Amino acid sequence: MQYLEGRKYVVQAIFLTVALVFAARLFYIQVLDGSYKLAADRNTLQRLVQAPYRGLIYDRKGQILVQNTPVYDLMVTPREVKQLDTLRFCELLQLPLEEVRESLKAAKAFSRVKASPLVQNLSTPELAAIQDNLIDFPGFSVKARMARSYNTHSMAHALGYVGSITPAFLEKPRYAKYQPGEFLGITGLESYYEDQLMGRRGVQYRMVNVRGIEKGAFRGGEFDTLSVAGQDLHLSLDSELQEYAEKLMAGKRGSVVALDPKTGEILTFVSAPMFDPATLSGKGMGNRYMELLNNPERPLFNRPLMATYPPGSTFKLVNELVALQMGVVSPQTPFACNWKLVRCTHRHEYPANVGIAIKNSCNPYFYQVMRAAVMRGRSTNRFEDARLGLAEWRRQVMKFGLGEKLGVDMSQEKKGLIPSSDFYDKRNGFHRWNFRTVYSLSIGQGEVGITGLQMANVMATIANRGWYITPHFVKSVGQGGPLPQFREKHTVGVDPVHFDAIIPGMQGVVDGRGGTGSNASLLDVGISVAGKTGTVQNPHGDDHATFAAFAPAEDPKIAIVVFIENAGFGGSSAAPLASLVMEKYLRGKVAPWRHRWEEWLPGPAERFITRRH
Repeated sequence: MQYLEGRKYVVQAIFLTVALVFAARLFYIQVLDGSYKLAADRNTLQRLVQAPYRGLIYDRKGQILVQNTPVYDLMVTPREVKQLDTLRFCELLQLPLEEVRESLKAAKAFSRVKASPLVQNLSTPELAAIQDNLIDFPGFSVKARMARSYNTHSMAHALGYVGSITPAFLEKPRYAKYQPGEFLGITGLESYYEDQLMGRRGVQYRMVNVRGIEKGAFRGGEFDTLSVAGQDLHLSLDSELQEYAEKLMAGKRGSVVALDPKTGEILTFVSAPMFDPATLSGKGMGNRYMELLNNPERPLFNRPLMATYPPGSTFKLVNELVALQMGVVSPQTPFACNWKLVRCTHRHEYPANVGIAIKNSCNPYFYQVMRAAVMRGRSTNRFEDARLGLAEWRRQVMKFGLGEKLGVDMSQEKKGLIPSSDFYDKRNGFHRWNFRTVYSLSIGQGEVGITGLQMANVMATIANRGWYITPHFVKSVGQGGPLPQFREKHTVGVDPVHFDAIIPGMQGVVDGRGGTGSNASLLDVGISVAGKTGTVQNPHGDDHATFAAFAPAEDPKIAIVVFIENAGFGGSSAAPLASLVMEKYLRGKVAPWRHRWEEWLPGPAERFITRRH
């Protein structure tokens, strides 16, 4: 009996302990912890997310380019839609019946109880036309937000656009804080600087009754947070110069990139064909996007960053500098214009030094320059000698920011290609190629591929005598200046004295008698230009034209590269266009007697001169 009596007390103690634990837990939940009450009250609470004011975008002179304008989205909560008169609803919105049905179907697939956008980007007049009738359509509401509007018709490829977040974006960790239906930067600077432009969301909790009528802030706003506006971007782009360059490139395919050599700031950035940035905003944006996407001229293709072409004769400057640094040639090395090695484009004075060779763009001269850099007798086997020599040559060339991404503040940048020994091993077989296989690299042809931005950076490097700052579009984020990576100098490992050896030849190209780039001369307005023409062989059609330069030659303030597809000789089309842009930037205007160039510039199908340089 005593044993049974003891067990009774043990059981009573267990029940008492459990009761005390439950009582303590209930006391904590009901009295001390308000989170469970908040969860229980969610059916009578509205959580309102306040989107922050997106940062504005200005050009280098303080002119506002991109701002925010109020627009409205028509939202639908499928569970609340009752006996919808679809025909009347479509007439009210002036939308096709099938489009509305598809949108409703997509909204149900997203959520039957959460609101999602049915029609986006309604303007104030469009909203006024339908708002009074929404009372007849339960389940539909209007949500106000800010959308991008533009004070410029240019810079579309640089600015990028803002769009609704997609499921693919939501899967990325960077966008974990976003919700379906929110907007973010999709391309260009809007995308790269999304974190800075977006700011921080705010949240408000409001009490509502069963009819949805607001009854005030929950707990006096204890859980509310304020939104923080995004930071403004101050660009290095000059909107006036950009509009002028785009005007000159109208009707052409290609690119124009101009930099301030001393800072790496991008002054103008043209990808032709162009389009108005407002095309990718507002109601009907999706249809307009598809029109651009299906356009055979590919206006959405960001050519300065994504199009890689053989650079043509402009690449001879890099080859010469590499060879000078290696010590395999000197500025006075007198290589002959030997047509048995490679054909030269025209007869010219004997290339007694590098200056004359650059001025006349002598192909045989630069063939022999690169051969001296690659074939240095490192091995008795000529195939192995070529492998070792090309590897060393490539290491030196890539220091100019070629064959890899420069790191510009835009995500679409391509690497280009500086072919390696392994590249030719895979294509031709190990020890199955030699210098004769790769000699076209010496004149910027063959397998080498460079973007317009990379070549502009090469010209900035030459202008600076051996260093560059990574090209960038944004001078200042808010009031803090550019991002840290756009303040660092990068050296290319070439002694400054070697740049002094080639720049006189580049001046001879433009300002000397018989130079291949004389159409770019600005001597008549007191500006000296150092440059190099290029004509890129194109197996698919007419040759491409290119011209690279900087000015003034003595104290460079602008470095520029122009690339025009299928326009032939660079000295006839790309050079005069570059000179107009340089003059516009340096003088603020173009001399009256030079306006004739604007109408004379050939388009992509016009070739005035077919010589290659």
